[in-house]
Amino acid sequence: MRRTRLVVVLVGLVLAGCSGPGPSAGSSSGLPPAPEGQRLAGVCPETVVVQQNWEPEAEYAGVYALVGPGYTVDADRKRVSGPLVVGGRDTGVRIEIRAGGAAIGFGAISAQMYLDRSITLGMIGTDGAIKSSAGQPVTAVISQMAKSPQIIMWDPASHPDWRTIADIGRSDATVVVQKDALYAQLLVERGLLRADQIDQGHTGSAVRFVADPTIAEQGYATAEPYVFQHEVPSWGKPVRYQLLSDVGFSIYPDALSVRTGDLPALAPCLRRLVPVLQRAQVDYMAAPGPVNRLIADLVTRYADGWSYSIGVADYATRVMREQGIVANDASGPLGGMDPSRVQATIDTFAPVVARSGGRPKPGLTAADIATNQFLDPSIRLP
Repeated sequence: MRRTRLVVVLVGLVLAGCSGPGPSAGSSSGLPPAPEGQRLAGVCPETVVVQQNWEPEAEYAGVYALVGPGYTVDADRKRVSGPLVVGGRDTGVRIEIRAGGAAIGFGAISAQMYLDRSITLGMIGTDGAIKSSAGQPVTAVISQMAKSPQIIMWDPASHPDWRTIADIGRSDATVVVQKDALYAQLLVERGLLRADQIDQGHTGSAVRFVADPTIAEQGYATAEPYVFQHEVPSWGKPVRYQLLSDVGFSIYPDALSVRTGDLPALAPCLRRLVPVLQRAQVDYMAAPGPVNRLIADLVTRYADGWSYSIGVADYATRVMREQGIVANDASGPLGGMDPSRVQATIDTFAPVVARSGGRPKPGLTAADIATNQFLDPSIRLP
């Protein structure tokens, strides 16, 4: 799913992005080796390549937590690479994390994965996997977020009586969303909004909301509420919102996925790598500071107009825990994907995709697009 997010161009960040590359990587990380069960050398690719669907941000921190010291930054291609570590120990392979969005022409991650076979894992939501299931099938192996942080937000001063998205639907207010947003079609089909309220002109800029606070607009619980209050001087006050996950947007967002045909060959790697990803997310939630600083530093170095401050990152971490965006799944472990929920999402969104001109795989099932077989069921958030 293509992500559109508020862009606040901060001159200081853009100038800071002109600094030199990150520390040079040597032939060895100099770190102690990981325990045998977490050693990835010989079973995983020498470099595990992860393709994000957007710019660096805290929602992806469970992957960035794997980047060890001595990492290098390719600011031109928007990539960071270094030893893949867990718990401060070297797993014996490297990790490369590639930014999405503008860095890949805003293309779909499934398409990017089939175009570039060097990608090991791509971040694809359940809705995206449904869309690509016929021609470019992918299978999610872990979802480091339990639910989507996407929201519809509004100005509480302009609409003091609104508490939910359904309240918006009982008004004549415009709701600004990104083009072809499946969740907007879902909201209309469920009678929460009317089709004539939907405006697909969302650009990621704060200008329209500030200029006309009577509208409602898409956003992310992990960013816009903080950014509008603390980083948009022309606004500088709270917004109110409801999570789309509260009204039926049941996707697992940004789930780490492989090309379905590659699943058997990657299975030996995934049996060790997926628990490492689980552990990295637990470690991040316990001590987010270093990873949040890495993410903010990468945004600065990439210097492509996207801005992301430490303040936003720290806020995002807190919201992800408080609102259950990062949480143990109903299926049991952190990172799990409840098959009944995945199937219900297919049942909901496959018809929506088809009505939008897409062609999901006929008879698509949860097992086609998600598996829990590589998860360690004992790894959970405390």
